[in-house]
Amino acid sequence: MPLSNNVLGCINFISVLLSIPVLGAGIWLAMGTVNSCVKLLQWPVIILGILILLVGLAGFIGGFWRVTWLLVVYLLAMLALIVLLGILVGFIYMVTIKGSGHPEPSRAYLEYSLQDFSGYLRRRVQRSYKWDRIRTCLSTTSICPELNQTYTSALDFFNAHLSPIQSGCCKPPTKCGFTYVNPTYWISPIDMNADMDCLQWSNDQNALCYACDSCKAGLLANLKVDWLKADVILLLALIGLIIVYIIGCCAFRNAKTEDIFRKYRQGQQGYT
Repeated sequence: MPLSNNVLGCINFISVLLSIPVLGAGIWLAMGTVNSCVKLLQWPVIILGILILLVGLAGFIGGFWRVTWLLVVYLLAMLALIVLLGILVGFIYMVTIKGSGHPEPSRAYLEYSLQDFSGYLRRRVQRSYKWDRIRTCLSTTSICPELNQTYTSALDFFNAHLSPIQSGCCKPPTKCGFTYVNPTYWISPIDMNADMDCLQWSNDQNALCYACDSCKAGLLANLKVDWLKADVILLLALIGLIIVYIIGCCAFRNAKTEDIFRKYRQGQQGYT
C-alpha cells in the first residue's frame, strides 16, 4: 500500500476526531436549562457533527483501503460541510454581537432590554405561540425558586450577580419601584408605572415575570453567552477541519501520482 494512502487514512481519522467537539457543543446546548426550553441551535449543531463524523469515517475507510470513489465523495462532502460549518459560525457571531445588560443604581445585577438584541433573536421570542411554549418550560425549572433558598435579605439579593434570565424573569424590573419581600415576592407601588412589564408582574410563583419583555431579554442574554461559548468551539473545529482538508487534498494528489508512476513502471516492465 502506498505511503500516501496510509497518511490519507490517518489524516481523515483526525476529521472523525474533530467531529467530537462539534457533537459535544450541540449536546451541551441541548442539556442546558435555557437552551432546552428554546430548542433552536442544538439540533443543527448535532446534525452537522454527525455528518462530519460519517464523512470522516468514509474518508478514513477510503484512505486505508484505497477506495478512490469513496475518497472523492469524502473530499466533496467534507468541503460542503466545512462551508456549512463556516456559515454557522459566522451566523452565530452575527446574531449574538448585539445585546448587553444595563446597570441600575444600588444593584449588582444587570437589567436587560429586548430591543438591544438582534432582530433574528427577537423574532424567536416575540411571537406568542413560541413564547407560550418557552414560558411554560421555564416555569417548570428551578431557575427562580432557587433564589429563595440562596438570598434571605434584600441587601444580599441586591448585591447578587444574578444570571440574565434570573434578573429578567424572577423579579420585576427595577424601574417599576416594587418593594422587596423575597426574591420572587414583591409589593407593588401605589402609583403603578405604566410600563407593561410592571403590569405583567405577578406574585404567583408560576407566573412571576415570565410574560415580561424583560424575561425574553434575559433569556436571549443567556442564549448569547451559551451560543458564543459554543461558537468558539465550532470555530476551533472549523480551523482544524480546514487544515486537515488541505493536507488530505495534498495526500490524495500524491497518492494519485504514485498510482500513475506505479502503472507506468508496470507498463515499462511489461514492454521489456
